[in-house]
Amino acid sequence: MGKLTALQVKALSEPGRYSDGSTLYLRIAPGGSKQWVQRIAVNGRRRDLGLGAWPVVSLAEARRKAMDNRKLVADGGDPLAEKRRAGVPTFEQAAREVYELNRPAWKNRNHIVNWWRTLEKYALPTIGSIPVDRVTQSDILAVLSVIWTDKPETARRVRQRIRTVLRWAMAHGFVAHNVAGEAIDAALPRMPKLVTGHLRAMDYREVAGALDTVDASGASLATKLCFRFVILTAARSGEARQAVWSEIALADRLWIVPAARMKAGNEHRVPLSDAALAVLEEARILRDDSDLIFPSPQGSGRALSDMALTKLLRDCELADTATVHGFRTSFKVWAMERTEFPWTASEAALAHTLGNEVAASYARTDLLEQRRNMMQQWASFLRGENRG
Repeated sequence: MGKLTALQVKALSEPGRYSDGSTLYLRIAPGGSKQWVQRIAVNGRRRDLGLGAWPVVSLAEARRKAMDNRKLVADGGDPLAEKRRAGVPTFEQAAREVYELNRPAWKNRNHIVNWWRTLEKYALPTIGSIPVDRVTQSDILAVLSVIWTDKPETARRVRQRIRTVLRWAMAHGFVAHNVAGEAIDAALPRMPKLVTGHLRAMDYREVAGALDTVDASGASLATKLCFRFVILTAARSGEARQAVWSEIALADRLWIVPAARMKAGNEHRVPLSDAALAVLEEARILRDDSDLIFPSPQGSGRALSDMALTKLLRDCELADTATVHGFRTSFKVWAMERTEFPWTASEAALAHTLGNEVAASYARTDLLEQRRNMMQQWASFLRGENRG
């Protein structure tokens, strides 16, 4: 009888290794992903065998795999050799699988094209022909080191995509851990800072790709929808995380944030684009007694924690290039560079106080109709429209 139960496996979240007994362990990574690993001696050598990621591989299935491997070793066999004979894919084959799996969910055409092109140009010449279970940290460093400081943005994306491919390999039991993970950080040179003196903000042209990355992640539905809502409305994280259904005026296509929840202490009317309304429609499945639009998946009627979206960026390898608050800057720069809306309209969209008291005294309107058009154009831009 194993030490773990299915409920325990689901509830465990602290990074570490948890024994089920009989050579089977559950390994939880710092990012929260869970991987089944079997530690077993083969021909006198201790091996760690990846058995797949939870919940793709259940506790019962992991135990069955572990038992099959123990029987195979007892009969003089080698589970690793058997796995290789079963057809471990090369990195290029695995990358193609991941690409084809996620492409239907990616909405931005540029992201679809660039995702494969970056791997094809920078990774595949070095590691493409290597079986995924034989790709080493040295191989990953060989790919990244030549572009890490000269092309930092590209290097971040290449590493993110390599890690995504290897996470797929982990989930299918081909590898026991991700060699492109945090363990190689110390071997990479310090990357130039993206922004000095300000919160990290992603280039507005990259925001659509970030949305696609988040949509394809394993985050909870509430977290992914809240993130999308934050970007579409240019809202602060806390305003969106604590939003309740009673603040939504569907007939007027408005989200009315009460003064008590606003930084400046003034009620804020947010015009809702078609895309923002679609987020709310999808969020209806999350409704509970709390009235929260994006309730925490932990239950108990709580809002998402103040770290939920930050953790999402970290898990999606986006935290090096952006903060949650920084997406407000992305929106602001887009409005200034790509639209003819007045500066005051984008400031109003961000719920900023307009200048000093004298200037504010003349601002007797929140420019709602201008902002309604602006937010619809922002949503269209994120869908790949109006980019010429």
